[in-house]
Amino acid sequence: MPAFKAPAPGFAVRFSPFHENRLLAATSQHFGLVGNGHLIVLDLAAAGPGAAPAPVFSFPTSDALFDCAWSESHDSLCAAASGDGSVRLFDAALPPAQNPVRLLREHAREVHGLDWNPVRRDAFISASWDDTLKLWSPDRPASVRTFRGHEYCVYAAAWSARHPDVFASASGDRTARVWDVRDPAPTLILPAHDHEVLSLDWDKYDPSILATASVDKSIRVWDVRAPRAPVAQLAGHGYAVKRVRFSPHRQGMLMSCSYDMTVCMWDYRKEDALLARYNHHTEFVAGIDMSVLVDGLLASTGWDEMVYIWPFGTDPRAM
Repeated sequence: MPAFKAPAPGFAVRFSPFHENRLLAATSQHFGLVGNGHLIVLDLAAAGPGAAPAPVFSFPTSDALFDCAWSESHDSLCAAASGDGSVRLFDAALPPAQNPVRLLREHAREVHGLDWNPVRRDAFISASWDDTLKLWSPDRPASVRTFRGHEYCVYAAAWSARHPDVFASASGDRTARVWDVRDPAPTLILPAHDHEVLSLDWDKYDPSILATASVDKSIRVWDVRAPRAPVAQLAGHGYAVKRVRFSPHRQGMLMSCSYDMTVCMWDYRKEDALLARYNHHTEFVAGIDMSVLVDGLLASTGWDEMVYIWPFGTDPRAM
């Protein structure tokens, strides 16, 4: 599939959990330092075979967008994390004049991460540079709960794929923390890396396995039942690892992206863990995702303003 040229550097991409041909992208002018953002919904099939994805919804925002997430309960609802400290909810079925449908302003600094609960489906979590996380319901004008404990910026949060009340967070304080929404304190504090932890994700097949990605260029895989040492360490990126995602279809498989301008595929259970390396971007790669609906369909975006969608095992630039 041909690539899409975004209006600004890309920061995040997410496949729809409802429509296999829809992809959400968050972009920001001037690499997120100053300027506007754009939330874009791409239709991967609208323009026909061989044509570039077509934007079916594009909403400019007054500040940078650092992350995005689809609702797990409404097929056109999505959320965006903004540099002004807000979380914005959009309905892609409504015209731009009626969006955003909700503006949530509680964080004191940039919102850098979002994740929608895939089990309970009625809530999402936000991660902020104000060192906190907040639990939200899309039907409420205020957050349900605030989670404090991190000692520096919180960059990302990820819900467990199995436990409806459990999520994890990644922070610049070099820890990953596991939380239960019924408890304001973390149930586990994991000293995951010697440098900032930028991203993390839960294994979709084993609810005890958590992967963390760091400025130290590595990915570490942990069993949270025995967290004294990682069960695997994946080295291969040349700079900080910006995001990590577990495959929704293949146990043990991970996807990562880095400031070294590459996307990597791994199987942490194998001795030769690196399965593939893609170098199709010409700038920092900031966003990646794997489709829940189409096995092996991958997406990435970066500061080169490009969004690529391709099947695992093929060359993104040849599509």
